[in-house]
Amino acid sequence: MMSKTRIYELAKELGMGNKEFIDLLEKKFGVTVKSHMSTLEDDTVVAVRKLFEEAKKAEEQKKEKKPSVKEEPAKVKEPPKEFKKVEVPKAEPSKASDHVSKDDNIFEITLSPSQIKLNFLADKLKKSQTDIIKAMFLKGTILRAGQDLSLELAETIALHYNAILTLGQEEVVQPEVSAQDDLEIRLKEKWEKIYKERRKDFKDRFPVVTVMGHVDHGKTTLLDKIRNTKVAEKEAGGITQSIGAYQVGYKGKKISFIDTPGHEAFTEMRARGAQATDIVILIVAADDGVMPQTIEAYNHAKDAHVPVIVAINKIDKPNANVELTKQQLISKLNLVPEDWGGDTITVEISAKSGKGIDELLDMILLVAEMQEIKYYPKGNARAIIIESRLDKNLGPVATVIVKDGILKNGDFFVAGNTYGKVRRMQDDFGRTIKEATAPAPVLIQGFEDVPDMHSIFYAVDTLDEARSISQSKKLIEDNKRIGKKHIRLEEFMKLTDENKKKILNIILKSGTFGEIEALKTSIAKLKNPDVDLQVVHAGIGAVIPSDVMLASASDAVILGFRVKADSKTLKLAEQEGIQVKRYEIIFNLIDDIKKALEGMLEPEEMEAVTGGGYIKELFRIKKVGTIAGIQVTEGYVNKDGSVKLYRNGKFVTQVKIEQLKHYKDDVKSVDAPKECGMKFFNFDDLVVGDELEFLKTVQVERKLEFDEQKENKK
Repeated sequence: MMSKTRIYELAKELGMGNKEFIDLLEKKFGVTVKSHMSTLEDDTVVAVRKLFEEAKKAEEQKKEKKPSVKEEPAKVKEPPKEFKKVEVPKAEPSKASDHVSKDDNIFEITLSPSQIKLNFLADKLKKSQTDIIKAMFLKGTILRAGQDLSLELAETIALHYNAILTLGQEEVVQPEVSAQDDLEIRLKEKWEKIYKERRKDFKDRFPVVTVMGHVDHGKTTLLDKIRNTKVAEKEAGGITQSIGAYQVGYKGKKISFIDTPGHEAFTEMRARGAQATDIVILIVAADDGVMPQTIEAYNHAKDAHVPVIVAINKIDKPNANVELTKQQLISKLNLVPEDWGGDTITVEISAKSGKGIDELLDMILLVAEMQEIKYYPKGNARAIIIESRLDKNLGPVATVIVKDGILKNGDFFVAGNTYGKVRRMQDDFGRTIKEATAPAPVLIQGFEDVPDMHSIFYAVDTLDEARSISQSKKLIEDNKRIGKKHIRLEEFMKLTDENKKKILNIILKSGTFGEIEALKTSIAKLKNPDVDLQVVHAGIGAVIPSDVMLASASDAVILGFRVKADSKTLKLAEQEGIQVKRYEIIFNLIDDIKKALEGMLEPEEMEAVTGGGYIKELFRIKKVGTIAGIQVTEGYVNKDGSVKLYRNGKFVTQVKIEQLKHYKDDVKSVDAPKECGMKFFNFDDLVVGDELEFLKTVQVERKLEFDEQKENKK
C-alpha cells in the first residue's frame, strides 16, 4: 500500500513555508492541492525531493567553481531556472469533481464565511434545499435544511451542480450613527481604510491563542505548563505578576496566550466587536471525552469562524481512551481528526507531564502560518482590553493585547467608556517597558476610570481628542443600551416582511440531556419554507452571562426549560437587549415559537422577576401550617406575587404567596436585606436553604413589550 505524505510535512522537511510550497507545486509540477493538510502521492514526493537535491548540487558546484566570489546563500526554496520542469503524474481529481466534464457549462458562486450553510448555498445555486438534500443522500451524504457546512462539503455540492465556489469577504453592515458618533467612527474608518489600502505595508504577526473546554479537563494546567517550560527562567526571575495574558518563545517565534475564563470572555469580546483570538485550542480530557462545556466552547469558536486545534489531554491516565474521544469528536461535534481522514488537527498531550506540548506548539505555528496573520506596524496603536480592574496601589489598570501600530509611554488614548494617558507599561514579567507592538500583552496605567473589559483601545494624538471621544461614547453607549434591538419572538414576523427569508437563532437551556433532545426534536418539526430555525447552542444548566453574550453575538433569543436565571444574568440581558424566556411546560415553549413564525402573538400576562432570597428557618404551627422564615437578599417581594422554588439548583415548583409578614405585621411588600415570614397556598414541602425567586404579574402587549419602553426613554 502506498503511503501518503502531507503538504506541511514535506514543506517542513525542505525548509519552505506552506503557502510558498503549495505555489511551487502548482507552478513547477502542475499539482493543485486544497490546503496544507492535503496529501501527495509517493511518485510526486520522490520527484519533488529529486528536484531539490539537484538544485542543491548545482548550487554547491557553483560555489566550488567561484570560491573567491562572495555569493548570496543558496535559496533552496526556489529551484534554479535552468532546471527543466519535471514531469510527474498529477494528483487524481477528487470524487466531487469526477462528474464535471470539460464541456459542462461551469459557473462561479461566492459565499462569505458566515454563509457556508445549506440555505445560502441553495439560494446561490438556484436550487431548493430539498433537491440538494435528495441529491446528496443518493451519494451517501445526509444533510438537513439550514445546516452549517464545511468548506470542502460546500465545494462538493457546488461542483455537483457545475459551480465553482469561492470564499468572499464578510459583509459588514455599519449601523446608523448620530453626529456625536463622528469621532469614534473616524477612528474605525481610519483602520478600515488602512486595512484596505496599505496591505503592502503589513507584516506577519505572531498568533494569539485562547484555550477553551470543559471544566477540569486541564485548561489551567496546560497554560501553566507552557508558561513554566517555555518562558525563559533567567528573565527577571520569572513571571512576577499575572496580567491576564503572556507570551512564550518557541523556535524563534512567539505565541501569545490569553489567560481568561474561556468561552465567556471569548464571546464577550466578539459581542463588543473585538476579535482578539486567532486560534482556539479546544482541550478534551481522554478519560472523560466530549462533555457539555466542550460542546458549548466549540459552538462559540465555530460561530466566530476561528480555526480550532483539538488537544486531547490526560493521555497518561490509566482510564484514558483516545480512540473513543476521537469518535465523540465526530459524533458530537462533527470534527473528523486528521489521522482519520479529516482536516481537524488533533494533538495528544499530557499537560501534567508536558508530553506532546512541543507538537501542540508546532501545530499552532503551522495554523498561524496558513492563516497569514498580519498587522500594521506603524502609527498610533490599536489594542483590545483583556482585563481591567481597580488596583488599590496603581488605580485603574488594564491588560491589553496590541493589535496594530506602536504603543508608547506618554500616548493619549480612548478605551471603551474612558480615556487617559499611558503613564507606565509592564510586560508579562512585570518589567517596565517603553513601547509595545503586536501582539504583545501589556499592563497599562493611566486610565481616568476602569475601562470596559473586552472593548477596543485606540491611541490618539491629543488628550482633548481622547476626552471628546470618551464623552460622546458614553452618551452613545447609554442610548444604545436604551435602544438596542435584537431579534424577539414577538417581532420576528415583522422582520420577515423586510426580507423574503429570515433565520431565527435560538439558544436552548434545560436541566437534562433528555429534555434538550426532546426540545430539539420538536423544534426540528417546525420547518417552514420561508423561515430557517437554527439552534445556535443547546446546553445543560441555568441561563448564565455567557449565554447572553453568545445571543448578543449571534442575534438569538434564549429559551430556557425548567432552569433558573439569576438577577445578574437577567440584568445583562436587559442591557444587551436580549430576550430570555423560560418555561415549565414544553408545549408552551413550542407554541410560542409557532406563534412567532405565524405572526399570531397576542397580548399576554408576563411574570417579572422582582428579587430573590432563601429559606433561613422553618416554623411548624398547629392549625396554621408551615411558616418559612425568609431572608430577602435582592430586590423585593410582593404579597400578591408568586415564588419559584429551587432546591440544589433545580426547579421544584411555583406557588402563590398566602401570607407575608414583617415581624408580626401583615405587609404588602418586603425589600432586601430585610427578613420576613411567608406562608404559601397549599404547599409546605419546604427545606432550609431552598432558593426563592420572587415574581409579579404584569399586563403587557407583546407588540409593545420592552421595545416601547426603550423608545420612550430615548
